Amino acid sequence: MKASHIVVLLASVLVVHLLAACSDANGKKKTEAPAVPVTTAKAAERDMPVTLQVVGRGEAYESVVLKARVDGQVAAVLFAEGQHVKQGDVLIRLDPTDFAARLQQAEATAARDEALIAKSRSDTARYTALKERNFVSEEKVNDVRTNEAAAGANLRASQAAVELARLQLTYATIRAPFTGVVGARLVFPGSSIKVNETNLAVVNRVRPLLVSFSVPEKYLPRLRAAMGSDAAKSANGKFSGMTVNVSLPGNSSQRYEGEVHFLDNAVDSATGTILMKALLPNSEEKLTPGQFLNVTLLLDTLKNAVTVPNEAVQQGADGNFIYVVKDDASVEMRKIEVAAADAGFSAIGKGLKDGETVVTDGQLRLTPGVKIRARGNGVADKTNNANGSEPEAAAAAK
Repeated sequence: MKASHIVVLLASVLVVHLLAACSDANGKKKTEAPAVPVTTAKAAERDMPVTLQVVGRGEAYESVVLKARVDGQVAAVLFAEGQHVKQGDVLIRLDPTDFAARLQQAEATAARDEALIAKSRSDTARYTALKERNFVSEEKVNDVRTNEAAAGANLRASQAAVELARLQLTYATIRAPFTGVVGARLVFPGSSIKVNETNLAVVNRVRPLLVSFSVPEKYLPRLRAAMGSDAAKSANGKFSGMTVNVSLPGNSSQRYEGEVHFLDNAVDSATGTILMKALLPNSEEKLTPGQFLNVTLLLDTLKNAVTVPNEAVQQGADGNFIYVVKDDASVEMRKIEVAAADAGFSAIGKGLKDGETVVTDGQLRLTPGVKIRARGNGVADKTNNANGSEPEAAAAAK
């Protein structure tokens, strides 16, 4: 074989080896996926409140529909709609003419009967003295005594009629039964009203205010545990120790704190819920009876619970899971149990330890074992600041 042929053969072999090496290098580069940019946070221990959020409705602490206790005609309406009234304030006056006349008539009858009883007593005394001297019979004395007793009964009946007429005259003046807010005017001067039938006005006591809400029966054991036994009741027999936070729908910035006031004695079989009521001071009267309210009921507090931002918790076919960042900047998919959630954080009951780093954003591109890196576009990683820690990036590819 000539030297030129050997040179060409060696060159061909060298080219084949070079092409194979380049092909292997390109293949390795294609199999190594780039690191996925994500946002991370560190799990931290904190006290986590266990809350139950339901919808409630404001309810007046006391509410009464005023009705007249006598028939009559409205003479004057002395309140303005929506006015704050005090106990005993005059709200409505009925025409008192008829009642005053009846009182005078009853008083006159009572005066007549007083005169008759005086005469009967005098007759009894006189005939008793005559009987002792045998001037009259025993039968006559008994008749006189009977007349005296009848006159006394008539006097007592007349006095009762006077008291009734006096009460009816006072019923012509309708007063506020307690301090509160009066509603719209339902009658006007000249309106005829019937006893215990015509609605005159509605008075509500709004300081304090009740908030009624229903809770699913499955929470009943926890409710009773949180509210305590009979020993936990206050001196007035009301439950104490369980607090609620109340806010307006669509406006959670303003919150009002109250205390559980009432737990019903039976579960509603139609809805499977039990009725509860909370008592709020409502000193500024910002809440109104009948108003829909968001109620957050504090059931318990988990001490030193491992918490992560809610965004870190993902839903899967087998339940909740979370991506945990390992030391080599790869991620691990781990099943967890969420014990409670509040204020943007979730308490992990099982599956995570304090200080571990979790992914809070970018999970859609992740699979177990994928490398991650902290985002470098100026977006700060969300950090669980329960213990006052500064924001820090999770493990990034070095």
